[in-house]
Amino acid sequence: MRRIFRWWSASLLLLWACGTQAAEIEVKNERPISPTPNHATTEPVLRLTGMLREGDSQKLRSILTKLRSGATSASAATQVTVELSSLGGDLHEGLRAGYLFREFDVATVVRKGDICMSACALAFLGGAQGSSERAACRRLEVGGKLGFHSFWLNPNSAVADDRAGARQQGFTEALAGAAAVVRYAADLNIDSKFVAGMLATPSDAFVFINTVENFLTLGICPAGIGRPPISPADQALNICGHSMGWAVRAKSARITAMTAQQARRYILENVQRNMILLDVKGALTAQLASYSVMRDERAIDNLYADLRAAGVRLPRIVGPVFEVEGYQVGEGETQCFVSLSLDDPDQFQVAVRRPKIWAHPGASAPNGGRRLFLYGKDAVINPRP
Repeated sequence: MRRIFRWWSASLLLLWACGTQAAEIEVKNERPISPTPNHATTEPVLRLTGMLREGDSQKLRSILTKLRSGATSASAATQVTVELSSLGGDLHEGLRAGYLFREFDVATVVRKGDICMSACALAFLGGAQGSSERAACRRLEVGGKLGFHSFWLNPNSAVADDRAGARQQGFTEALAGAAAVVRYAADLNIDSKFVAGMLATPSDAFVFINTVENFLTLGICPAGIGRPPISPADQALNICGHSMGWAVRAKSARITAMTAQQARRYILENVQRNMILLDVKGALTAQLASYSVMRDERAIDNLYADLRAAGVRLPRIVGPVFEVEGYQVGEGETQCFVSLSLDDPDQFQVAVRRPKIWAHPGASAPNGGRRLFLYGKDAVINPRP
């Protein structure tokens, strides 16, 4: 049998083997964002559909290069968004597309009703996470389907002349494919446990992104979720769980609700005790020690603001405050404080009180996906259709 194998052959390593047509790339009408009376900033939008085949990433590069070269000074910071709807295709082409998205700072999105699987899902992860000004650069709309699994070898690809050689060739190529995925995950800072689970998933099964933990693990921002139908106290408990790390969550957490004014007084009294224990001197310490100041509501508000301005890590009060006790970090008990807006699910503040100090929590809610913290980590927010 004549050997026709090529190392990076598009026909050899596939994540989903159906169809023969290359992907279609449509340049959609530019979508206006933040228009002003005299100027409208536009966001170029591409739509990629169909199977990923060899050469598709090069077509994408040409389009993105043209868009970048045509950017004016007013739109130089405009970010391109690529909508993805594909059952997969060539593994290496999917990885190339993902690297390309990262290189060009492209935002990726799977729209409601669209399906992005296999090689497409890997390409999706290349969507730039961006800066704080560009939140939510990997977006999955509720109702969209994003699925991962391990690749498989195309049985129609070229093989060696003998059975033993064919097995060795297949094994070698499988190792190369796995190595490429692991390297890609490392380059994109994707959780290694997720990658291990994906590679262990049979090619005829899928890991779908549907839980809060899935979204947080892969840095994906949801579109279309609101506030969970649970009490503000339970939302605060979930925020603390994410912020502190679920591994240190107490078996029986105790939650105390306070008004904003009660919380400021309570927190300042605690700071006062800490400063006395640490023998801290200064004007703010003197104000904290003043009986009249600590009994005047307006003075308390001003003093609280002054301490925050001075760098003391106290939570910004945006609504009701909840103290969650029962965490054990190191040798001392730790409390988590959450101030939660009842009007805006993205507005909440967290502070941690350890023995003698106030500190920021170990984890922060992601830009563009802050409301994920209102849900438990196992909550399903994107049910499978």
